[in-house]
Amino acid sequence: MVLATNSDSDEHLHSTFASRYVRAVVPRFKMPDHCMPKDAAYQVINDELMLDGNPRLNLASFVTTWMEPECDKLIMDSVNKNYVDMDEYPVTTELQNRCVNMIANLFHAPVGEDEAAIGCGTVGSSEAIMLAGLAFKRKWQHRRKAQGLPIDKPNIVTGANVQVCWEKFARYFEVELKEVKLSEDYYVMDPAKAVEMVDENTICVAAILGSTLTGEFEDVKQLNDLLAEKNAETGWETPIHVDAASGGFIAPFLYPDLEWDFRLPWVKSINVSGHKYGLVYAGVGWVVWRTKDDLPEELVFHINYLGADQPTFTLNFSKGSSQIIAQYYQFIRLGFEGYKNIMENCMDNARRLREGIEMTGKFNIVSKDIGVPLVAFSLKDSSKHTVFEIAESLRKFGWIIPAYTMPADAQHIAVLRVVIREDFSRGLADRLITHIIQVLKEIEGLPSRIAHLAAAAAVSGDDEEVKVKTAKMSLKDITKYWKRLVEHKRNIVC
Repeated sequence: MVLATNSDSDEHLHSTFASRYVRAVVPRFKMPDHCMPKDAAYQVINDELMLDGNPRLNLASFVTTWMEPECDKLIMDSVNKNYVDMDEYPVTTELQNRCVNMIANLFHAPVGEDEAAIGCGTVGSSEAIMLAGLAFKRKWQHRRKAQGLPIDKPNIVTGANVQVCWEKFARYFEVELKEVKLSEDYYVMDPAKAVEMVDENTICVAAILGSTLTGEFEDVKQLNDLLAEKNAETGWETPIHVDAASGGFIAPFLYPDLEWDFRLPWVKSINVSGHKYGLVYAGVGWVVWRTKDDLPEELVFHINYLGADQPTFTLNFSKGSSQIIAQYYQFIRLGFEGYKNIMENCMDNARRLREGIEMTGKFNIVSKDIGVPLVAFSLKDSSKHTVFEIAESLRKFGWIIPAYTMPADAQHIAVLRVVIREDFSRGLADRLITHIIQVLKEIEGLPSRIAHLAAAAAVSGDDEEVKVKTAKMSLKDITKYWKRLVEHKRNIVC
């Protein structure tokens, strides 16, 4: 007997790539009318994702891109848990509390043996900063009201190098952001200038432990000392928040004697990203306060679980439990020794990369020896080619390396930045050096794009494409070439 099959209706018997589903246009704006087999849906999406960059070669990001298989399994086992359901998942809540206490202890919070630290898990450092900022604003308001003073003009003092989440906080919660401008060769906030900008309406000064631009640690100790003097003179009690998103899991292991945390009396809160050097996949941050008094009680919501109080302070509601569980895994799996070894390896690989880049003779190193393990570097001569061309050319090898200009008042400096994470090995460092050297040789043999764009701009100054491309060049280069162009025209007229 021969069994007949219906080839038209039983498409699951065919190869996915022989089916009609990979011939049809992928839905973009409207939900399709009919369903498709699960293997076809998987293949269609997976094929599109092939065009994404390789996360391991994304050296623009501080975010963790590799974890151990055991932790991956824990993450998948808990991916269906909604963290906000504390009643249903009390153990997950307990793991979060353990993480908070471990982090507070790492940052020298004045917490007794049997005391619980004050803090919470967040969706990255962005939410952590929002929460810390709200606490400072509310504390400032309480103090001003008690003194019979107006509360309509709060401000925060930061450096111009702060991450965009500080600008978001200021805009969303109606707080003026007062920025200390940068200068060439000094790409972090100057503590003295910051304290000069502090006034009676300043709710806090935000210092960065690990600048996004160069990885450099700001001098929190000097800031604390200067602010202590000003507070004593004025009675303002202006506090400090430390944005340790990148450096919070580096400094305790590599620079244990560096005073930047709760050992300084005016540091009242600290945030840190678990998904950066906390070694967890994207989606988890932490914020801890010095004492219970530094977090206004009215901002905390209380959930009762079988007679046990569960305080919660968050801007988000539903969120996954996986990253919190993964953070606890890393803490107990690695311990202090494990984190220290990983950070030392990252720093060793950063030094190796730095040496290789210096040996080319083409770059100035902008990043510092002490800080986050990264290498930021600028071209010594940008008269013919720019760092943007180098970044573009490195893409063909798979490397994703950002090129950008510095904030005010150092916009004329354009740099490349390579972040060294746990999964960036010595072999990858050597390979990147080889590719940088190869790219340098290739672009040196090419016509100057800067001269070409300047000439094109002279002919068609209103051309939008020229404007876009020219905007990517450093201000110094643009000024230099426009000056040459004007002088050349003047000579022709004469």
